[in-house]
Parts: sequence; C-alpha cells; structure tokens
Amino acid sequence: MTTARRPGALLLDLDGTLVDSEPLHRRGYEAYFAHEGWDVPDLTIFTGRRAEDVFATEPGPWAGLDPMAVLEGVLRHVPDEAAAALPGARELIEAARAQGTPLAIVTSAGPAWVERSLVESLGLSLASVDVVVTARDVVDGKPHPAGFALACERLGADPAGAVAAEDSPAGVRAAIGAGVGYVHGIATTHARSVLVDAGAVEVHDDLRPLLALLEG
Repeated sequence: MTTARRPGALLLDLDGTLVDSEPLHRRGYEAYFAHEGWDVPDLTIFTGRRAEDVFATEPGPWAGLDPMAVLEGVLRHVPDEAAAALPGARELIEAARAQGTPLAIVTSAGPAWVERSLVESLGLSLASVDVVVTARDVVDGKPHPAGFALACERLGADPAGAVAAEDSPAGVRAAIGAGVGYVHGIATTHARSVLVDAGAVEVHDDLRPLLALLEG
C-alpha cells in the first residue's frame, strides 16, 4: 500500500458507500425469504457481493435453484424507494469533477440501480462519473478484482495510484486484488475491525475524510 496522497483516480463502491441502500436490500431479502418459508439468519453474506453469486455458491435453502430466478424474486420484494445519500457522497463526486480526478463507480448492483441512486439519491447524473462498472460488466463479482481492474483500464489509470472506498470486506479485498494503492473502508455495514482485517489501510464513518485527499 502507498501512503495517502492525491489520488490518480477515485474508485467508489455504491451501496453502503455512496448511498444507504442496505436497509432496503435487507427488507427485500427478508420479505422474499419469509414468502418462501426460508430461514436465513445471516444476511451479511450478501453485503458487497452479487446476490446471484451468493445464491450460486453459498449453502442455503436456494440450493439447486436458478440463482438469477432467486435474485429476481428478491428484487420484486425490495421497496420501491430511493436510498438516502450518505454523508460526503455528493460532495466527494463534485470535488473529483472540479479537480479533474478520474472517477469510477464499481458496484455489485445493476446499471438501473446505479442511475437511480445517482439521480434520485444524490441529485446527480450518470455524466457525473467517468466510468461505471456494474455486476453485468464482469464475469466474476467481488471479492474477485475484475471490476476494479476494468474500472482502471477504462479510466486509463494506474491502479497503484488510485484510491478506493468500500464498505464490505469483499469489496476491500477486490480492490486490493486489483492492485489499488490505497483502500479506505467505510464502516456503514461492517465493524471497523472487519474492514481492517480485510486490508483497508484506513476506516472512516463516511466519505467526508476523503475530501482532504482531493485538496492535497
């Protein structure tokens, strides 16, 4: 890992980092699992990962079912609400644009949710970011590094000079695996110790401390 400095590129997770969407997703999982009569006590296995990957690889009552069909069932039960913006999210994106810092969103969500979050939650547009890498852009989701590697490739950025922000251990490991030089943990969905154990070099309550990097 490098020491903190002005980033050559900024790579941001979406859910739990830019927007507080985890409560909405949790309600979707809980409602669908209750509808199916499934007992799934630990929903943290879904945080930061593509749900279809969890359904395909993790043991559970969905074993043997089509992962995409199960995901579609969950999505039908997610409340039709915009997620709340997390502190510092809009300000960080606007600062990156003002400073000319290359900016990507790297998410396990789909493209429609990215656009809704930018527009309805943050009051921005897709044009506010240079690159968006979603679950549909890579074969392997987080913790595989493919998403972050693709974001750096599309930005034309050296991963070693980039800064990433992630709220999940899967996301932190994905960024590190892609060679991202400085990975911040955002402690909205996991304990600080979990993010540190995953490899985050600093952990914050939200994105506001990262504003200082763009001013350096």
